[in-house]
Amino acid sequence: MLGAAAVFWLISAATGKVSFVDSIWGGAMAGLAVSSAFQVETPGNLAVLILLMTAVWGGRLFYHLLARFFRNGEDERYRKMLPSPDDRMAFAITALWKVWLLQAGLIMLVSSPAQIGILASGGMAIPLLAWLGFALWLVGVFFEWVGDAQLARFKADPDNKGKVMMEGLWRYTRHPNYFGDACVWWGIWLACASAGWIYGLWSIAGPIFLTFTLVKWSGAAMTESGMRDKYGDEFAAYVRRTSGFIPLPPRENAKA
Repeated sequence: MLGAAAVFWLISAATGKVSFVDSIWGGAMAGLAVSSAFQVETPGNLAVLILLMTAVWGGRLFYHLLARFFRNGEDERYRKMLPSPDDRMAFAITALWKVWLLQAGLIMLVSSPAQIGILASGGMAIPLLAWLGFALWLVGVFFEWVGDAQLARFKADPDNKGKVMMEGLWRYTRHPNYFGDACVWWGIWLACASAGWIYGLWSIAGPIFLTFTLVKWSGAAMTESGMRDKYGDEFAAYVRRTSGFIPLPPRENAKA
């Protein structure tokens, strides 16, 4: 991960762009799962299940976010948190520690249920707890993939310019994609824990931290900060009506 971070840092320093790090997030976790599988002499069904759950999720997210980067360019979030690319030295140094090294460590932490689960499961069959984790993973994949697709269609319609997305899954949660992301990794964690409670204990910091960052740090909190400034009263009304994370029926009688 440190080697990969160094390579991508050099690319970002040369181009003055770092937003493609979002796509690396999913792709690197899928790659770590594949690397872990190669370390198991004869992976059993549980190891294969965890590998597929991680690789399918990570591969889709990698493609989706990389395509968004090429389509939209640098994300405003990174422009705010980093010096101007015109100051090459300050930009490169800050990007190294604030984006690439930090992300490398967090990727290792968040994806630890997949790595530990694959390595610990050996030749195991799939226990009931792992099937429950797979069911939760399916819920997460549905919310993340469908939510992203609905938002993409909404933004592609010129008539929706300047409007807040509040249709489909976005009617029940302001962040169906982030909610889905959390479900995916809690599902993978359950599959890891099915190999033994000690492995679940070792890796539980991953989904806990991911859920925290999706709700309180770089996910919903940062996204909504920008949306309040951009959409004003329309977004405030959406917040009053719609659950912030866990999908719930909209509050139809919320005060204007």
